[in-house]
Amino acid sequence: MRILFLGDVMGRAGRAAVAAYLPMLRAAWRLDFVVVNGENATGGMGLSPDHAKALLEAGADCITLGDHAFDQRPMREFIANEPRVLRPLNFAKSGAPGLGSRVYDAPGGRRVLVAQALGQVFMKQPYSDPFSAIDPVLRAHPRGGMVQAAIIDIHCEATSEKYAMGHWCDGRASLVVGTHTHIPTADAQILGGGTAYHTDAGMCGDYDSVIGMHKDEPMRRFITGMPRARFEPATGAATVSGTYIETDDRTGQSTRIEMVRLGGRLPQAGPAPVDLPALTPATQS
Repeated sequence: MRILFLGDVMGRAGRAAVAAYLPMLRAAWRLDFVVVNGENATGGMGLSPDHAKALLEAGADCITLGDHAFDQRPMREFIANEPRVLRPLNFAKSGAPGLGSRVYDAPGGRRVLVAQALGQVFMKQPYSDPFSAIDPVLRAHPRGGMVQAAIIDIHCEATSEKYAMGHWCDGRASLVVGTHTHIPTADAQILGGGTAYHTDAGMCGDYDSVIGMHKDEPMRRFITGMPRARFEPATGAATVSGTYIETDDRTGQSTRIEMVRLGGRLPQAGPAPVDLPALTPATQS
């Protein structure tokens, strides 16, 4: 199976890039399944129902969220009725609407498990143990048996915690990929048990920024310690960043992993060259 995971979509620039590129990538790379992390797609804080629908229409089979899952209040009702949007398994002890994991259909009668958990290290809220949250989900859906592929989105700050999750899931998941920091890491690899691992997929957004936000206000706060304005997502030409894998349907093991960076400022990368239109701020308005 050919699977693409796109990192945190950041604001209008990120949404525009995904809308422009994803339909072309599905065709060019013959993708079977696409997961998009959309938790910053609406103004950099959360995801609105309208923007969730736009990402799904662009070609996402599943949208994962994160610690900003319910910053947009309408998402609380929307996610209860839209199983293609997942919140973290361990977002709250009880009462959180929606699902933290689900099995989705893929072409050819194949099935794909997607699950997400929040990390604990350096996070603002004391979320419950992500390892205990993920473990029973993987036990109930063995790859190569109940599902042909299993994807884990670990949404957290610490690279050490993400690596630990990769090793915890090795031999059980097809892909463990990190989100949240908005910076793509250069360590895409296949672990000993056949699990593809990437510490952070990066963001789909404008990299002429401070992790997706206009530079001025974050720089002012770092230098002076004094806020003056709200953070606003940067609106320049965006880079679509993510992770591409290929899996063996029989075993659920990954056989290939590639980092994805297309458009915008970053050096380009992907499983195969693809001729995509250049995006400018004018096309993103």
